[in-house]
Amino acid sequence: MGEVVAGRYELEELAGRGGMSSVYRAHDRLLERKVALKLLHEQYGLDEDYVERFRREARSAAQLSHPNIVTVIDRGEQDGRQFIVFEYVDGETLKQLVERRGPLPVRQALELILQVARALGFAHEQGLVHRDVKPQNVLLDDAGRAKVTDFGIARSIDLTSVTQTGTVLGSSDYIAPEQASGDPVDAQSDIYSLGVVVYELLTGEVPFPADNFVAAALRHVNEPPPSVLERRPDVPLRLVATAERMLAKDPADRFASMKGVIAELEACLHDLGEPEGDMTVLAQRPAKRPAVKVRPAEGRHTRRRRLAPIAIPAAVLAALAAAAIGLFSLLDSDGSSPGETAGKRGRQASVQLAGIGSYDPPPGDLSEHDAEASRATDGDPLTFWTTEQYESFDKPGVGLMLDAGRRVALTKLTIVTDLPGFSARVRAGLSTDGRFTFRSPEQEVSGRSTTIELQNTAPARYFVVWITALAGDRAHVNEVRGIAADV
Repeated sequence: MGEVVAGRYELEELAGRGGMSSVYRAHDRLLERKVALKLLHEQYGLDEDYVERFRREARSAAQLSHPNIVTVIDRGEQDGRQFIVFEYVDGETLKQLVERRGPLPVRQALELILQVARALGFAHEQGLVHRDVKPQNVLLDDAGRAKVTDFGIARSIDLTSVTQTGTVLGSSDYIAPEQASGDPVDAQSDIYSLGVVVYELLTGEVPFPADNFVAAALRHVNEPPPSVLERRPDVPLRLVATAERMLAKDPADRFASMKGVIAELEACLHDLGEPEGDMTVLAQRPAKRPAVKVRPAEGRHTRRRRLAPIAIPAAVLAALAAAAIGLFSLLDSDGSSPGETAGKRGRQASVQLAGIGSYDPPPGDLSEHDAEASRATDGDPLTFWTTEQYESFDKPGVGLMLDAGRRVALTKLTIVTDLPGFSARVRAGLSTDGRFTFRSPEQEVSGRSTTIELQNTAPARYFVVWITALAGDRAHVNEVRGIAADV
């Protein structure tokens, strides 16, 4: 070791070696930090197909800025050898975790799979299909966060229609049937491969083991997946059904998008209830999860088992109808009794907030990802407004500006994030001219959903999520919801 690449990256240790490239831990002399440097093997430097695949990996990953995707830092060439520089993730792969520990507890498996699904869902939204989803391509950092890597065979969704028939790429243990057959692939292929990962995390083994690529590929094409319950009876039925749907042979029988997978996995996690005792995942204690509204699973052409009709005597139907009429006569429209409703009115109501820009006063530059502000209030947990660390100067904070549409007496502000650990305060004002007053003390956004109680509830129209400390080098605000006094 000791070789310096591009006059900047000093190779320190070989971290891994594959058929096409080697990955080294390296020291970035310019920024004084550890990085991971992937170096294409010398024998492939004259093969334009391999060089183009290597370059495509850098281009694909560089388009993706997400907390669960390994960040590309640099790309270049030295003495005819291609290299890519990534952020350094000091930890093991998801494959190594399973090999070391065997089947994971259901909650831990769900937490990790959800992170991978959110990363893939984000990539799909940017128009990229990974095409090689497997636990070997998921790194786990020292905080237990999953980070997807290796977009070497990723392709644009728009280009999948022209993928050459008969060209088979991907890893045999995780390959989708249509991918094994050499047919065009799309987001459903990633869903299938992720379903294989779900199966492996829950059972400790892949569903179709085989001695060679062809044998494994044929099993994926022709054989139904084995039952999770036969190997793991304690897995909840809803999660079993989710995995089976992801592993459907026909892409039309899987979820229509990764967003649907995420919604169903979140519902499965919610059904587990609150964690008991020390539920440490790797080195990280999972944040307390909010209640998740269970949405109908997204899909297309879903095959459902029909139940035979049951004959109910007319007298029983009449009695049920009478009971229902009596019940609803005692309930208000929201399902509460008249006394309960009277107690609720005049207390609280939801406020629809709209992200309209940033608040970045001097020494800031008056702008901070303004075009992304609406993502924090679009109802989509995959999108977010972001801010990151600056090395050239310090400033007391930066804010996401929200418009309530009218003056409201906001009492609570809930922040949803996929990157907890940053700190924030709430500020408010009657206009966007910057005369905002503090309405809450500084509070850590410690979990996926954190509610900040406002101490000053005087009516205001504009509110600012004022971020004062980051989680690592950045912060994400995926959704913001408000509660106000219902006057």
